[in-house]
Amino acid sequence: MLEMSPPWIIAIGASGAEGLDDLRSLLAEWQEINAIVMIVLHRPWEKDTHLRQILQRSTHMPVQIADQGQQLRAGCIYIGEPSRHLCLLSDSISILISDPKRAHRNRTVDLLFNSLGVLGGQRTIGIVLSGSLDDGSRGLAEIHDAGGYTMVLMREKQLRPGMPENARAYDGPVDVVGDVSAIAKAVKGLLAGAPQPS
Repeated sequence: MLEMSPPWIIAIGASGAEGLDDLRSLLAEWQEINAIVMIVLHRPWEKDTHLRQILQRSTHMPVQIADQGQQLRAGCIYIGEPSRHLCLLSDSISILISDPKRAHRNRTVDLLFNSLGVLGGQRTIGIVLSGSLDDGSRGLAEIHDAGGYTMVLMREKQLRPGMPENARAYDGPVDVVGDVSAIAKAVKGLLAGAPQPS
C-alpha cells in the first residue's frame, strides 16, 4: 500500500492595511490550491475586524477561524484571533497560543513560521507580505533551514522598510522575491512539482 505524502502547508505573514490588500490579491490569484493555508495578519485587538469574511470574498477556498487541536485540511485557509495565535502542533493539527497579556505582540508571524520550521519539513512554504517592523524574518530563516521554501514580496514602490525588506536582509537566502503574481505562480509551480530556480 502506498503511503500518502503529507499535505503542503503554506504560512503567510502580513500586517496592516497593505498586508491585507496583499493577502486578498494573493488569494484571488490562487482561488483554489491543494495545500493547507495558515495566515497571520497583525490587526487591532480591540475590535472585530471581520477578517474571515473579508478574506472569504477573495477566494473559493473556505476560510475558517482555527480551533484548538483542529485537523487541518488541504484546500482550506485558517486564521487565528488577535489574542489566540495560530501555530502548527503536528504535520496537520493546529494549536492556538493564548496571549491575553500580549507577550508575543509583534512576533506572531515568527510563532507560526517557527512551528512550520520545527514540524513541517520540506513541504512547507513561508511567505512574507507587506507590514511594518521585522516580524517573520527569524521564522522564515527557520523554514529555510528546515528545507522549506521561502518567498518575500517586493513592491515596486516601498515608502519605508518593513517586514519584506527585513526578511530579505535577515539570514539565509530567500527562494522567491517578487510581486504577488510572481509569488502565486511560484507556489502553484511547487505544488504541481515544477522545478524551482536555485
